[in-house]
Amino acid sequence: MGHLQGKVAIVTGAGSGVGQGIALALAGEGASIAALGRTPEKLEATCALVAERGGRTEALSCDVADTDRAPGLVEEVADRLGGVDILVNNAYSGAYGPLLSMSDTDFRRGFDSGPFAAFAFMKACHPHLKRRGGGVVVNLVSSAMVRWDLRTYGAYAAAKTALRSLTRTAAGEWGPDNIRVNAIAPHATSPGYLRWEAANPEEAEAFRDSIPLRYVGDCEEDIGRAVVMLCGPDARYLTGATVPLDGGQANFD
Repeated sequence: MGHLQGKVAIVTGAGSGVGQGIALALAGEGASIAALGRTPEKLEATCALVAERGGRTEALSCDVADTDRAPGLVEEVADRLGGVDILVNNAYSGAYGPLLSMSDTDFRRGFDSGPFAAFAFMKACHPHLKRRGGGVVVNLVSSAMVRWDLRTYGAYAAAKTALRSLTRTAAGEWGPDNIRVNAIAPHATSPGYLRWEAANPEEAEAFRDSIPLRYVGDCEEDIGRAVVMLCGPDARYLTGATVPLDGGQANFD
């Protein structure tokens, strides 16, 4: 029996990549999974993988940027699965490119799907987490926040920096409710990364060489398992932190 047995986790952007890896890792420790995302077919694929491992799961199709839906979605999860103990804000749909070539709409999209969406889901989940005697929120940020050269990454880094600040604020305000809030900044073999690697093999090799452990993290075994740790009893005294899941790159950049 896993140490998350009886827990219920909401994972946004759970249809593929890091979100799917986190969902599978949490399910492997016994958590029931509410898989949220924009593409029903991808969510069903994640749910099928969870079911193969004997896990309980529900798929809810949504665009997290539509923040008005967050309270209703959280209530639906609580009704279907019996509560909410864990929230993982993974979904993000933003833009990359030079600032002068970016529209206001594209810039705003990263905030709508990032910190604004996370804020809406965190507020909606708070009463459920408190009612269950405490819970865990994990927000996904990025090492782009601390890159020296932010060319083409400015909008992305701005949204993720806002989410990091939100994480620390909630950790301070919600600690008395026994709700822990942390962030992770992962390097992972997501579909987007794999496409970039295939299109830029030399640059990708240089990137991997800059990681002391010399590889990019697996979505489930490296990133998902770290989230399991953050959600479990071994991390009960950790809150307000940003964990760089990047094979040591942040320490040697």
